[in-house]
Amino acid sequence: MSARGSAAPHELTWQVILHQAAAPVAVLDLEGYFVYANPAVCDLLGYGLADLLGRPARDFTHPDDPALDRDLVNNMIANGFDKLRSEKRGVRSDSQTIWLLISNAVIRDSNGEPQFVLSQYQDITSRRSAELRWQKTFANAPIGLAALDLTGRWLEVNDRLCDMVGYSAEEMLTMRFTDLTYSDDKSGTDLLADLTAGRLETACLEKRYRHKAGYPIWVLIRVSVIPGADGRPAYLVSQYEAIGERQMQDRHMAHMALHDPLTGLANRALLMDRLDQALAALPQHGGVLTVLLADLNELKPVNDSYGHAVGDQLLITAANELFKAVPPGDTVARLGGDEFVVLTWTSNLREAKKLRDDLAQRLVADIVVAGHEIKLSASVGLATARDAATPASDLLHNADLDMYTYKRAGRA
Repeated sequence: MSARGSAAPHELTWQVILHQAAAPVAVLDLEGYFVYANPAVCDLLGYGLADLLGRPARDFTHPDDPALDRDLVNNMIANGFDKLRSEKRGVRSDSQTIWLLISNAVIRDSNGEPQFVLSQYQDITSRRSAELRWQKTFANAPIGLAALDLTGRWLEVNDRLCDMVGYSAEEMLTMRFTDLTYSDDKSGTDLLADLTAGRLETACLEKRYRHKAGYPIWVLIRVSVIPGADGRPAYLVSQYEAIGERQMQDRHMAHMALHDPLTGLANRALLMDRLDQALAALPQHGGVLTVLLADLNELKPVNDSYGHAVGDQLLITAANELFKAVPPGDTVARLGGDEFVVLTWTSNLREAKKLRDDLAQRLVADIVVAGHEIKLSASVGLATARDAATPASDLLHNADLDMYTYKRAGRA
């Protein structure tokens, strides 16, 4: 006995200590069979001790989840993982399924040889149920919902928000909200600073987002700060609702206003807007802003010989080839007549020149339109920018000059 009249820790056996522990604790052999379980484990699973001893953990594990067995123990030992945490489902005596957080630890003897596995259990059914309810609510909400980190990057988005802005969830998760914000709309950035600094817990604002198709949409955004364990802002949850009267009422008309009716590509107005946005993003994006101007060869003779319907099909074929040649999100535009523009990003000038040559080669083909065999080819000019102060009109002009140099060199 200790000086204060109670047993010293070394005088208590491990069975006595674990038997009185409030948390469910069990000891299993290296095959995954129970050799000890404290009363808390019995209460958790709804079995008496005699019903547990000598039985494998798989008997109490959901059939779709991995159970602690010899293979799992061998893998732990082989990979140097003496401790392993996992979440899986357990099955009680009344057939009720519960979610468990299980912490397994390999118990070794004085020579370092594995002898047993100590398993500690925590019932997390309520937490998993809450997560499931949130997931269903998030996915099926009639408004846009998103979780964002403190830099404004989307961590999770629902289908309604994706429909609203025209991007897939995969695309959204590579972006920040500023990627959809017009450069002269600063209110969202200012509010983000107040929210992440803890000066605000909630915020509400109306702003424009740029739809993937190029037109603006007005949205009402409500943002809430979710604190972490230290009480400081950890991430944000936002709700998005389209504002009916200020949203484009006829999306078809909005699309037509910014796209070429023949090819469906961006028109000059949308191209210039995208150019301005890309130039403004240069300091953050880095790399080289690349403009490629493609001029189809011999369109007029095709129109004169076979009619404008055949010439239109030639234009549509060229538009499709250009659209397929660039990554999603890059801009392909028709300026009118036989001129097309590609706006993209490259790492350096050499990569930009290679892209120009690849596009020119892609536009060399013999195609059959309405029974007529027509040779498709184009001259492609190149202009690049690293300076955000470069005028958009200069980029197009320089690409046009380079295209004529390309044409005179006889490379098309």
